[in-house]
Amino acid sequence: QIQLVESGGGSVQAGGSLKLSCEASGVNSRFIFRSKVSAWFRQAPGKERELVASMTAGGTTEYVDSAKGRFTISRDGGKSALYLQMNNLKPEDTAVYYCHVAITSEYKLWGQGTQVTVSS
Repeated sequence: QIQLVESGGGSVQAGGSLKLSCEASGVNSRFIFRSKVSAWFRQAPGKERELVASMTAGGTTEYVDSAKGRFTISRDGGKSALYLQMNNLKPEDTAVYYCHVAITSEYKLWGQGTQVTVSS
């Protein structure tokens, strides 16, 4: 069974940067980020979970409008890791960030989440 574990969250002031990491472990996890659609979601208090950035197996990336130009999703196939580099952070970026992989249309993996807090 594949598990996703996020890290890299924390508290920063507005304008700062953080790099989130998501590592996959378990049977058949080695190439997961290179073979499936992977993504970062976030959920702020009182709000629905929203897609922040995604990457296809072929490497095509997409971002929510609020993240364009500030966030970059990337992967390291050799380490079975997915990253989210976040620059010029804003208070409205405060949320729990989740790593996500769509194994199939019905079977999707989630990490436990990592808290990002941005103060003004």
